[in-house]
Amino acid sequence: MKGRTDAPQDRGWLVGIIFFILGLGTLLPWNFFMTASMYFNNRLNATEWHNGTVTVRREYYFNNWMTLLSQLPLLLFTLLNSILYQRVSEKMRIAGSLVIILILFIFTAILVKVPMEEDSFFSVTMGTIWFINSFGAILQGSLFGLVGQLPQKYSAVFMSGQGLAGAFAAIAMLLAIASDADSESAALGYFITPCVGTLVTLLSYLALPRLEFAQFYLDKSKSYELGATAGLLRESGAVENGKRNGHASSATANGGVEAEGESAAGDSGGRQAFLDMEMEDRKLSVMEVFKQIWVMAFCVVFVFIVTLSVFPAVTVDVKTIFPGNWERYFISVCCFLMFNVMDWIGRTVTTLVQWPPKESRLFPALVLSRVVFVPLLMLCNVQTRSYLPVYFSHDVAFTAIMMLFSLSSGYCVCLSMSYAPQLVKPKDAETAGALMTFFLALGLSIGAALSFPLRALV
Repeated sequence: MKGRTDAPQDRGWLVGIIFFILGLGTLLPWNFFMTASMYFNNRLNATEWHNGTVTVRREYYFNNWMTLLSQLPLLLFTLLNSILYQRVSEKMRIAGSLVIILILFIFTAILVKVPMEEDSFFSVTMGTIWFINSFGAILQGSLFGLVGQLPQKYSAVFMSGQGLAGAFAAIAMLLAIASDADSESAALGYFITPCVGTLVTLLSYLALPRLEFAQFYLDKSKSYELGATAGLLRESGAVENGKRNGHASSATANGGVEAEGESAAGDSGGRQAFLDMEMEDRKLSVMEVFKQIWVMAFCVVFVFIVTLSVFPAVTVDVKTIFPGNWERYFISVCCFLMFNVMDWIGRTVTTLVQWPPKESRLFPALVLSRVVFVPLLMLCNVQTRSYLPVYFSHDVAFTAIMMLFSLSSGYCVCLSMSYAPQLVKPKDAETAGALMTFFLALGLSIGAALSFPLRALV
């Protein structure tokens, strides 16, 4: 079997580019629905005139429900993925999920041109969000397991692609707002963009097995198991040969008792070597792996609890103090684009700098310190508000807080996800990646649930 030093080169860094695209495609569904909150709120929170005054028919709390119904299936289907992992092939899980996500995006684009009553549109949209994120969870869990088999830097590249997905969606929304087209045509163009992105992601995945570098690492786990089995069989054969040789020598040589004793000793040593090799080669159980990575699991959960509890449910309702044309762009630029660009920078920085180190207690302390961003963002110019005063009304203050909030989120998440596989042996790296995906989903779900009471407290 080839050693790690015999690994082929990633020519043109094509495998890295493909995993960057796969990371981007994994979070396209979440980011395109989240960034389009203005479009959905305009269709749902319709107004009507009564006696010369404007009244809102109903408040749907789209941002809260969208966040919750995006993250709950992520948690549930990440658990289901552990069952599918054994029973459904990797190609079916990844390629099949991408095909269904593409179909659901096409359906969402078609709905832009279909007039519907608000309640029906809300129900259909929430159903689409649920199913598209369900298959997104299967896709993400499968891809984390896949990239975990490659060198560590590819995990960072994959997560960097995930971070750029939000910026990609925010730029698409800005272009839609800035276009001279009517609102329906702009929204149609916006939702066609992720259709193209998902198709490119699918084609990139299908091209991956054709690359020699990817073949070497992605077949390594299979080769490892086959090699270990062959080694055990050879050792077992050596034991049997030792038995036969030992018995033969005891029957033909002088001092037969001594020869038989040596044979028994060799037999015992061979059996012990067999057992030692078997223990060394077996993969650890899920609980054994968890005991080694639980600190990183806690870190990724807490990072996303803080992030999703206020973004986007609270941050999307911050209003600019500068009326006029800037109001159209304020949330797209200062909330979504700012968050996603800085989140991507935070993830990308980890390819150059990884501090604090994985063994340091300073890293969990850094993660815990992010909780300060929750009250800071709630005290920005969020409208409408019922209880809390506004302490940071200026756009610059909100933007500065968002920059630090998103930069720290991307950096801490990427470090957590990258450190976890390094805490176990290579044969258990895939299990560690799958476990971390579950805890990532758990943090997202808890954060999404907390967004309801936190938004009500503002």
